[in-house]
Parts: sequence; structure tokens; C-alpha cells
Amino acid sequence: MADLISGTQIATDIIEKELAPRVERLKKSGVVPKLVVVLVGEHPASAAYVRQKEKSAAKAGIESEVRRFEESISETELLEEIEKINTDNSIHGVIVQLPVPDHISVERILKTIDPLKDVDGFTAENVGKLFLGEDTLECCTPKGIIRMLEAAGETLEGKKVVVVGRSNIVGKPVAILALNRNATVTLCHSRTKNLEAETLQADILIVAVGKERMIGAKHVKPGATVIDVGMHRTEEGKLCGDVDFDEVENIAGKISPVPGGVGPMTVVSLIENTIEAAEAQKR
Repeated sequence: MADLISGTQIATDIIEKELAPRVERLKKSGVVPKLVVVLVGEHPASAAYVRQKEKSAAKAGIESEVRRFEESISETELLEEIEKINTDNSIHGVIVQLPVPDHISVERILKTIDPLKDVDGFTAENVGKLFLGEDTLECCTPKGIIRMLEAAGETLEGKKVVVVGRSNIVGKPVAILALNRNATVTLCHSRTKNLEAETLQADILIVAVGKERMIGAKHVKPGATVIDVGMHRTEEGKLCGDVDFDEVENIAGKISPVPGGVGPMTVVSLIENTIEAAEAQKR
């Protein structure tokens, strides 16, 4: 039976032991870290995620503000709002909660956000620095995954890491982060031939493919560490991931659950990025 990697517990420990003290130091120097979340339209999953962010921000001691806009807002109006945030020195981090309506370009949003306030880590400048191994605001879910692995006692150096999924949000950046820590990385995707042969080589298997319970026991090497990034709701109304947890927990050495795994680590990484942005802007 695999050991459970609780993202919820790890995130709580990071907030209490690392982030809250950093915020207190900033406050003593006259800086109160502030995060603004821009939410367009009514999207239940986005609204729930935003509430999680607000709760974690409060626990860490940073200010958070949600700016809500109707789905009918024009792209020009939204970009003007982002420009106002860019020039407001009291705001240290901004994210535009995705998805946004079809008439609004995510590419234009990312080109408008100030990279110094890009606490999601999605702007071209920050992604480029990530690729080059330079200090930057790292993408939140990949950053959270690495922190989760480290907290679980995993050393990436010399390990065989297999990532299933090549999205710009998770797959590609987490592969780079693992590579920057001297892991040997294989990046798989929908056109990978004989996926099972690749995943069975993994000491650490990170699954972010977006397909319900796609990875089963046959894909996992005995004793491997498995990180499940997926989030789906079954016909019965239960949450599950990209990994068939019931199958894989009997094979893996360590495994992250859904829910309570990567999700809380994504949120805590956003809070940490906001603090890092405040520290950098103070300097």
C-alpha cells in the first residue's frame, strides 16, 4: 500500500512555517503583500478555486482582492483594468482566472500583465527565464508539484521522471523544473507510442493528461512515486484524477490523492509567488 502524499498538510505547513513569517517581516518594513484575482463571468469551478485562494491568502497574512466582471466585458476594458493593476504600487501580484470568454484573447492578457506581477508564471518573459534556469516567478502547479515531491522526501537528482501531458500550464514547465534539478526527464503525450513502456521506467510519474483514470496499475513501476494532477467529477458525483487511485495505490510507493493533493499545492505556490513578488518589488 502506497504512502499518501497529502498536499493539504504540506501546504498548511508551508504557510505556517515559511510564508507567514516572511509576510510578517515584510509588514514590519512597511510592505503588505497584495494579490488581485480578476474573475470574468460565472464559472463554478473558477469561483470555488478563487475562494480557496482567498482562504490561503488570509492564513498567510497577505491581502487579497477579487475583481469580478460580467462575461460581457470587452477585451479592451479588461486589458485596461490589467494596466491599472500594473501601475498600482500597492498591488504585488495579479492573476486572471481562466477560462475567460471566447471573445477575450488569453495571449493578449498575458502580453499585458507586468511580468513582475505575473504570480501565475505564465508570461513569455517568466516562462523564458524558467526555461533558462534563471530566477523567476514559476508556474504555480509545476512549482507546487516539485515542492510536494521534496516535502515527501524525494530527491530528483538522478531520478527518472516521466511526465504524461505536454500542456504549457503543467506538463512542459514541470518537465523543465525537474530537469533543472538534474532529473532525467521523459515527456509523453497523446501521440506517444507504447505509453506503458515509457511510464514503467519512471521513478517519479507525474500525470497531467486531462483524462479520467487513464493511468492504471499496468503503467506504474512497483515502488514508484505517482503525482496525479487531474481533477474530474464522475457520473456518481465523486472527484477523481487522471490516475486510477484504487488500482495504483497497491503498486506505487507514494501517491498523491484527488482531492487534497496537487490542488492545495497550486494555491500555496500562488501565495508564495505573491510574497516573492512583493519582496522583489521592495528591493
